[in-house]
Amino acid sequence: MKKIAIFNNKGGVSKTTSTFHIGWSLANQGKKVLLVDGDPQCNLTELFLGSSFDTYYIDSKTKNNNLKDGSSAPFDGKLTPIDAIDCVQSQRQPNLYLLPGSLELADFDSQLNMAMTVPGALKSMSSLPGAMNALVDKVASKYGIDYILIDLNPGINSINQVMLACSDGFIIPTNPDTFCIMAIRMLSTVLPKWNAWKKQYESIFASSSYPLPTSTPKFIGTVIQRFNIRNGRPVNAHQQNIDDINTTVTDTLIPKLSKANMLFNQQEYEAAGIMPSYTLAQISEFNSLGAKSHQYNVPVFELTQPELGVTGIILQNTLESQDNFRDTYNTTATKITSLLQ
Repeated sequence: MKKIAIFNNKGGVSKTTSTFHIGWSLANQGKKVLLVDGDPQCNLTELFLGSSFDTYYIDSKTKNNNLKDGSSAPFDGKLTPIDAIDCVQSQRQPNLYLLPGSLELADFDSQLNMAMTVPGALKSMSSLPGAMNALVDKVASKYGIDYILIDLNPGINSINQVMLACSDGFIIPTNPDTFCIMAIRMLSTVLPKWNAWKKQYESIFASSSYPLPTSTPKFIGTVIQRFNIRNGRPVNAHQQNIDDINTTVTDTLIPKLSKANMLFNQQEYEAAGIMPSYTLAQISEFNSLGAKSHQYNVPVFELTQPELGVTGIILQNTLESQDNFRDTYNTTATKITSLLQ
C-alpha cells in the first residue's frame, strides 16, 4: 500500500477537495482507497458522511471510531495495544473508505511537541509519534487498502510533522494567489527540517512500540485549483500567479527537497507526465457544481442529472464540465499511480 499526505500550511487551498476527488478517482480505477481525516476541523469527514455526520459522533457504536480515539492509548499512558477500528465505506463507491477525524485531535499536539522537542523526552515517549500511523496501517490492512490519502490540517505543527513523515509521498494543493507562493517558500525550509528530525531519531523510533517507517517521503507534485477561466484558459491575473507558483516550485522548493532526498528521480517524473513544472493538475473553479458536490457528498463528476437539477443548454454545459473534471482527476490519479508504482 502507498500512503500520500495532502498538505499545505496555508488554509483554504482545497486540501479536502483534492483528497476527496483524487481518492474517489483512484477508487474508480479499481484501487481500494482509505481517506484519513487528519484535520481537527473534520471537513473531510463531514463531506464524506453528509447528513449522518452528527449522528456518527453521538452513536455509541461509532463515536470512538476515529483517528484520535483509535490511537489514544499511548497518549493516555495505557498499555492497551492499538488495533484496527471499523471504518466507513462509501455507499456509492464501495472501493472508498474513511477513517474519520476528531475535533479533539489537536489535543495530541502538545504531547507530541514535548516528545519531539524536550531533551530526553523522546526516549520515554517514543511510542507517541508513531501511534496514529500504527492505527492507519492496521486499518489499511484490515480493508486491503491500496492507497491511503491523508488530509492534513493547515499548520506547522507536530501532528502534521509525524503524519507527513510516515507518508510515501506528499501533494501540495495551491490556489493562484500570493499567499500560496509564500507558503511554498516556507515549506521549502520546513519539510527538509521535518525529514532531518526523523532521520536523526530513527534509532529511537526503531525500538519503540510504534516505530515510524524508515522511508523518506517524496514530493509528488502540486495541484493548482480554484481559478477562473476565460476562452478556455485561466484569466490573466490567475495565470500570472500560476506561473509564479510553478517558478517558485522549480526554483526554490525543488532544490531544497533535492538536498533532503525528498524527490523521485527526474525520469520517474517525466514518465508520469508531471514534468517540467511538477504540476499534477490545474483545476478551475467548480462554480455551482461545488455546492452540489457538498449537498450530495460525491465528487463533482459523480453528480447525476437529477442531482444537478438543471435542463436544456445549462444541463448540456454542465455535463461537459463534469466530463472535463472527470478526465482531469482521472489523469491525476493515473500520474500518481505511475509515480508510486
